[in-house]
Amino acid sequence: METSTLLFAFGLTMFAGLSTGIGSALAFFTKQTNTKFLSISLGFSAGVMIYVSFVEIFVKARIELAAELGNRSGYWTTVAAFFGGILLIAIIDKFIPSAENPHEIKRMEDLIPTKDSKKDAKLMRMGLFTALAIAIHNFPEGLATFTAALTDPNLGIAIAVAIAIHNIPEGIAVSVPIYYATGNKKKAFWYSFTSGLAEPVGALIGYLILMPFLSPVVFGVLFAGVAGVMVFISIDELLPTAREYGEHHLSIYGLIAGMAVMAVSLLLFA
Repeated sequence: METSTLLFAFGLTMFAGLSTGIGSALAFFTKQTNTKFLSISLGFSAGVMIYVSFVEIFVKARIELAAELGNRSGYWTTVAAFFGGILLIAIIDKFIPSAENPHEIKRMEDLIPTKDSKKDAKLMRMGLFTALAIAIHNFPEGLATFTAALTDPNLGIAIAVAIAIHNIPEGIAVSVPIYYATGNKKKAFWYSFTSGLAEPVGALIGYLILMPFLSPVVFGVLFAGVAGVMVFISIDELLPTAREYGEHHLSIYGLIAGMAVMAVSLLLFA
């Protein structure tokens, strides 16, 4: 595999992961969550992920595995890998307390303590555990972005943008409690920023482990698993969060827009 392709895939993964820093920076310029913007953007991200998972990634995995294993076995393997990806991210969610789970995104104003609140270890603990939880979630996301970019650069770009969008509010969830616990914006920003490093690290470790075994079958299984991970993230995290902000219809408009943009981009660059 060419070095330029590897560097491109790694760069996309870095961009997606470190977008948590964008959320952290935004947290210092406003005290209120723009619910309309978040509802639309999270819905858009979900639309991109769901469309590309079912229309592009799952289909590519099935074709690849069918060519190697035969139609029936290839289809069964694709379905098994798809639900395996869902199971993996669901297990990760299960073992992370809901208070620190990045899939339980809160509004920014809910994270800001009142004047009677203490800047104590509890806030710091919330921020640090949220950072850890995000790092754990970003690990498989990084492998997903990296794998997609290796096989199809246009697909990799779409996935990277979708993941970057949903990483922004996660960056807010890390930086705000740490800032109010320490009073240090720089420290809050860096904790949030570095929590996204798990995405490129996940891609790198995954690639180094799988590199000796890379084959059409391994790529097919990875792709189907990636589709499962992204569908779960969209259904479990993005859409419910957008609805909780009280902007249900805007989230659906964003969802459809994300699907439409993804569909057009796939047609244009096919």
